Amino acid sequence: MTHFEMELEKLKDVIKKIGNLAVSQVGESVKALLFEPIEGKEVKKTEMKIDKLDVKIDEICQSIFALQQPVASDLRFIMASLQISNEIERIGDLAVSVIKRAKNIKEKHDLISKFEIVDLAKEVELITAKANECLSTQDEKTISEILTLKKSIKSKGDIIIEHIIEEMKAHSKVVVSGTNLVIALKHLERISDHCSNIAEYVYFMVNAKIIKHEKHEDLNIDKLE
Repeated sequence: MTHFEMELEKLKDVIKKIGNLAVSQVGESVKALLFEPIEGKEVKKTEMKIDKLDVKIDEICQSIFALQQPVASDLRFIMASLQISNEIERIGDLAVSVIKRAKNIKEKHDLISKFEIVDLAKEVELITAKANECLSTQDEKTISEILTLKKSIKSKGDIIIEHIIEEMKAHSKVVVSGTNLVIALKHLERISDHCSNIAEYVYFMVNAKIIKHEKHEDLNIDKLE
């Protein structure tokens, strides 16, 4: 195995590690939102690991560019890895923010059950897991599923937030909790956006085509070719 091939394998390994950590962090944020506040020490440790791996990915990519002249698919993989690392780092930050907001939702259980937030939170967990999966498999069906999930999360989130705002207008006692819950839900929506971005970068990696600013429904996304 050449030095170049070793560096590529190292990059793939680090991407896998940071992806797994992001899945774990989102899982902890959903747990904190739906159930009870969790101990922040482990979450902070995971956040630090994600940040370190993000820097590591930058260093590996810089090393490859400095010492090699990658072409075609290898170049796309390196370029996409830099972007994906940034997306995962943001997912980790947002997950921590959800955990912090969850601590300030006193009427949490009543609000969550009333507005069916469990389904939304579970979809965010699912889209994060699928984004991590497509990093390894580069499966275009999974990319399509991620883009579909993003739409579902956005639609459900908008409806739930609208209902929470109506609840706050009708009952002033839930204003503080409702506000923190709305912000937490917005963070979950942003996590799904970053997962969608990861899917788009994987699509670029595989197909050498950027779909970032295109309407996915115009791409015949179920038959990504």
